[in-house]
Amino acid sequence: MVPPKVLVLRAPGSNCDNELHYAFELAGGVAEKVHVNRLRENPALLKQFQILGIPGGFTYGDDVAAGKILAHQLAHYLSEAIRQFRDEEKLILGVCNGFQILLKAGILIPPDDEDGPLATLTHNPTGFNDRWVRLKASPGNCVFLKEINQMLAPIAHGEGRFVCRKEWILKGLEQAGQVVLHYADEVGNTPSELLPHPLNPNASQGNVAGICDATGRVLGLMPHPERHVLPTQHPKWTRVGLAKEGDGLKLFRNAVAYFA
Repeated sequence: MVPPKVLVLRAPGSNCDNELHYAFELAGGVAEKVHVNRLRENPALLKQFQILGIPGGFTYGDDVAAGKILAHQLAHYLSEAIRQFRDEEKLILGVCNGFQILLKAGILIPPDDEDGPLATLTHNPTGFNDRWVRLKASPGNCVFLKEINQMLAPIAHGEGRFVCRKEWILKGLEQAGQVVLHYADEVGNTPSELLPHPLNPNASQGNVAGICDATGRVLGLMPHPERHVLPTQHPKWTRVGLAKEGDGLKLFRNAVAYFA
């Protein structure tokens, strides 16, 4: 198998690009960090890659709103190239700030309608949260989550509360199989009612932790799977024993295996 090439998008304020780069390479990909200005100068650069990864951080200081400035750049300068990238059956992953960027760009997950954004990620009622959370996966056709049922991953964000413009929008996303990750309780269950803090650390509507597009090839999530690819990254590994690998590594293996 020729390993897929991964473009890890950088911008001022990105601070998880090294972790995302490492996770994709640990899973067997060949990753390269590329600054957004380089991509704006030459959008055709995307054609050299099979996976686009947008890492966490605080791009442009999260001025205006978290991820909004880079989202504006993607929407106004790179929207056609990004849509074409997805339509060529390639993969796109946005983690934390990357999820905020993908969502607020309004290109793919979910695309804006004539009235504007269908959903956003806004301020946590409890402020900035830095903790580990348990996730329940409902993979459907999401490439990244194939054969994943649960995942333990850390979060670190102040604007991760997923909110839809109307209640029916969330129901539509759920029915379409696009809500693929929920915050879960200690045993991995996600009830119909809102989980309390800290199980749902940001009071996200419907306990939503991540969504994908209709094709299953674009995934955005607030937790950081790239920060749990090694077994020693588990916060209790010295007490519960050393696992074979971190929970998040399977997500990156799935992305690489998609191109086998």
